[in-house]
Amino acid sequence: MIFFEDTVFEINRIILVRFIAVAVFLVIFVIGARRAKLVPGRFQGALEMSLDFCRTQIAYEILGEKDGKKYVPVITTIFFSIFFFNITGVIPFLNIAGTSVIGLPIIFALWVYFMYLSQGVKKFGVGGYLKHSLFPPGVPWPIYFLLTPVEFLQVFLLRPATLVIRLLANMMAGHLLLALCFAATSFLLFEASAGLKAFGVVTFAAGFAFYLLEVFVALLQAYVFSILTAVYLQMSISEEH
Repeated sequence: MIFFEDTVFEINRIILVRFIAVAVFLVIFVIGARRAKLVPGRFQGALEMSLDFCRTQIAYEILGEKDGKKYVPVITTIFFSIFFFNITGVIPFLNIAGTSVIGLPIIFALWVYFMYLSQGVKKFGVGGYLKHSLFPPGVPWPIYFLLTPVEFLQVFLLRPATLVIRLLANMMAGHLLLALCFAATSFLLFEASAGLKAFGVVTFAAGFAFYLLEVFVALLQAYVFSILTAVYLQMSISEEH
């Protein structure tokens, strides 16, 4: 299914999967908000536990309660958005993670990149932030000739690049492993000779194991991305580098 083919508005399969992930994400949380009760049921309780996890175990744990309160909304949004985009890779009939094509990981990484730069500049000013980031205190001045270029690469290049590569590589690798296992299962069970059919059971078991692993990886990568977001923000706004 393709609309506006060969234009910037083209809607292909991966874009459609992302639309579905966003729609489900919004529906779940809108329903949870509208049906919120003083004594929560299972659905509301699960949502509240998830939100509390992002608040206490990510934002407050890394940034402290004072600074963490400010960034809870963005960290929570990043966590759940990435999880919902990731989990589409193991949902039947979707079968591809929204983050397994590089465009979306780049968008998330740029969001984090500009956020931690802007927050650092807002707190210290341009010159103060550059000094804070590139010239850590307590280092003998000759060491800055080696340390400052490394810090420059880390702050302005490596942080966003590693965010993209980590998320993309994990989701793409998982998708390929699942595709290979179940394609091999289909061939061995339905097309291979009788002597090879038994191996189809092995590839199916491996595929099921990778399926469960991918569910875990979808959650883990959302957590890692959110943790790194909080860490980069903390490094940008803390008085000590």
